[in-house]
Amino acid sequence: MFPGKKAFPFQRQMELRNEMQRAYCCIAQIGNLVLLLLWHILHFIVSIFYFVLGIARVAESYFISSGFLKKYKSLNLGKLRCLAIVIESEEAYQTLQVIELLQWLGAIGVKSVCLYDKEGVMKKSKQAILGKLNNAVIFEVLSSICCPKESSENDKLVDHNHMMLEFASFSDGKEAVTKAANLLFMKYLKLNKLAGDQEGQIFTEPHMAEALKAIGCKGADPDLLLVYGPARCHLGFPIWRIRYTEIVHMGPLKSMRYGSLIKAIYKFTMVRQNYGK
Repeated sequence: MFPGKKAFPFQRQMELRNEMQRAYCCIAQIGNLVLLLLWHILHFIVSIFYFVLGIARVAESYFISSGFLKKYKSLNLGKLRCLAIVIESEEAYQTLQVIELLQWLGAIGVKSVCLYDKEGVMKKSKQAILGKLNNAVIFEVLSSICCPKESSENDKLVDHNHMMLEFASFSDGKEAVTKAANLLFMKYLKLNKLAGDQEGQIFTEPHMAEALKAIGCKGADPDLLLVYGPARCHLGFPIWRIRYTEIVHMGPLKSMRYGSLIKAIYKFTMVRQNYGK
């Protein structure tokens, strides 16, 4: 037998294998191109959707601020006794926009505002902010009447011609919890020495609230919390003050709109809160 005839089937098998590999690579490349094309089409559709949604929000904000939508003209601000504004620390350096936001709130009629950013940037700019607001009063000045939820008598003492401002940061919450925990510890340690071992000495939420009030760190619980920044969270705002708070993400501070602010407050005033009942 001739050796070439033995090698022919093997050579034919190698050629078929190479052809199959080339076909597989070609199919894989086509599949990758199809997937890439589908991804770009999907990305384009989503981008168009959010673009149209953004235009719709801008148009709605314009109509609200211009007064074309009549239902937003009458706001029941009696339900909004305290408003919290949480701003991402990098955006909190935009002092002029913070001042403009507070001026909008003053024009709407909000009387109690807590300004919070994690690093305390706005607290450092307190004097610059107050210098641009003629009707603002610092929270510490009226600290004895800063909790409108606690009694109707305190509500009568608040000067409704001024906006009460509170400046807070993440360090305030840590310091407040430390002081309150130390106060509770000393209190129960003293009771334990006087009465001996006692059962049921458990720190509850009312005990912590009472301790925070005793050390002067129990500010008003905000009814509504507006978050300005990329993150959809409260950015470390004291959690014991937002047990029943409505939280709304407003987007970046640079994109804030007067109409969107009115809409957020209006939607809150239309919501019925059961407070856990």
